[in-house]
Amino acid sequence: MRHDDQPLAWQPCQRYPDPAVRIIDQSFDKYRLKLASVERIAHGFRWAEGPVWFGDGRYLLWSDVPGDCIMRWEEESGYVSAFRKPSGFANGNTRDRQGRLITCEHGGRRVSRTEYDGSITTIAERFEGKRLNSPNDVVVKSDGSIWFTDPPFGLLSWYEGARAQQELPMNVYRVGPDGGMSVLESEVNRPNGLCFSPDESILYLVESGTIPRNVYAYDVVDGGRRITNRRKLIDVGEGTPDGMRCDVDGNLWMGWGMGSAELDGVAIFNPDGRLIGRIDLPERCANVCFGGLHRDRLFMAASRSVYALYVNTQGVAGG
Repeated sequence: MRHDDQPLAWQPCQRYPDPAVRIIDQSFDKYRLKLASVERIAHGFRWAEGPVWFGDGRYLLWSDVPGDCIMRWEEESGYVSAFRKPSGFANGNTRDRQGRLITCEHGGRRVSRTEYDGSITTIAERFEGKRLNSPNDVVVKSDGSIWFTDPPFGLLSWYEGARAQQELPMNVYRVGPDGGMSVLESEVNRPNGLCFSPDESILYLVESGTIPRNVYAYDVVDGGRRITNRRKLIDVGEGTPDGMRCDVDGNLWMGWGMGSAELDGVAIFNPDGRLIGRIDLPERCANVCFGGLHRDRLFMAASRSVYALYVNTQGVAGG
């Protein structure tokens, strides 16, 4: 499937600036490129999630969780193909500091690493002898440690995994460079998207089991091995924040949706938790990443499609 094989329902903006990129607070104006518009680069999936950019190959990977596959889009040709199928009902993806793919798998109830030769290594699948629930989203810190959330979404049906009993609390975990595994947070209801601030001194976390949802900030302490001082960063109100990434100025670009069509897309918050901008999409957005040659292209995994937008900032390296 090529990037131009799109249903007629998607109508890109024909004029600049794109009204889908909305300034809520004037501070967002400098991040909006007035000669860039939202593009739909792929369509036809069940639930797109976990985008991750591979600059060395100039391609994007993302998960179609119910489709049980990881998809690939080539920047040069726009060609879309299956990277891995079955994928273990893969959800969140990132890269480690050696450039290897790190994946959260609902089906395998594990976090895995794809080696350079294509073989797959299990990073985490049990804690204290019990099986993980369904790892959801993952980030890798500059020291090589792997941090991931473990809500039960993949255990609730056969659509995104396999129906099964939950064996562990809904924790946030850290796997150290030595392979040692520890619980960072155990009191958040259905922990979901997470990311670090640019200097890695703050961890951001979405709580998706409450109405409204919460977005928390934590201080990263003890040499990057623990988090403390949980505080609510964002009063979410309507809608559902999901996956997120930081830009180099510390702004949070967050997948958003549900509640009303006006909320579907991406919400951008400054480091103080103030909403400064929105990117309107015709579908709920689950997760985002930065990519392209200069890490200035935002890729948005949104329900049945993947969208892209050039912005006037860069994503944090390693994110």
